[in-house]
Amino acid sequence: SQDCTDLDFLASAQITVIGRLRQASNATLLCTIETDSREGHCVYKPVMGERPLWDYPDGTLAGRELASYEISAATGWGLIPPTVLRDGPLGSGMVQLWMDGDENVDLLDLVNSRGEQLRRIAVLDAVINNSDRKGSHLIPMPGLEPLSHRPVYGIDHGVSFGAEDKLRTVLWHWAGESLTDDALTILDSLRAGLASDRGERLARHLTRTEVRCARRRVERMLQSGIHPLPSEDWPSIPYPPF
Repeated sequence: SQDCTDLDFLASAQITVIGRLRQASNATLLCTIETDSREGHCVYKPVMGERPLWDYPDGTLAGRELASYEISAATGWGLIPPTVLRDGPLGSGMVQLWMDGDENVDLLDLVNSRGEQLRRIAVLDAVINNSDRKGSHLIPMPGLEPLSHRPVYGIDHGVSFGAEDKLRTVLWHWAGESLTDDALTILDSLRAGLASDRGERLARHLTRTEVRCARRRVERMLQSGIHPLPSEDWPSIPYPPF
């Protein structure tokens, strides 16, 4: 598949740093990546550039990004750009394929478009317990279709998989609504995977408790059949939201 080809490319390519994305709170570097047969760009987040977070004391943010990609890949929905964990110019870090999004799109218009891909991202965020789904963490791809029908990627998943419910997102449009049949099928598959091989892979980057909590979130969604509601114990929208 194309995704596997991209992962091989990311894992084997020569990485050259060309600049830093200064709006990011942790070291986030824009790089060129090149092999004998292909070249492109990637985002590289070295572990050594991570700021310690009191509420995510275990593992690394890079590992949480990779775990989020693993869940995205398991859905088959194509929600997160291909992502690997590998050595780079500044040591081990997350390397993610750069996506050339449509910079002319107003992100508020995108969020309010209620597109099916956004709804799927809302499901993903609920599974991984994403505590920082800002509008700026959504990349709409170029196209002639209406925004609601465009491919959209989600990025920046370092503060995910906390054991406590901390879902903060700008994608609450479907809160309390029934999950689609497609989402229920995917969640059922995720539940099985998290109890076996996929859970073991995630445990390389997360605590066992965090993996169990992810499985419980999936089970709750399957039992309720609805998109989660905002928590009364935690701010439901990130700041700033965009």
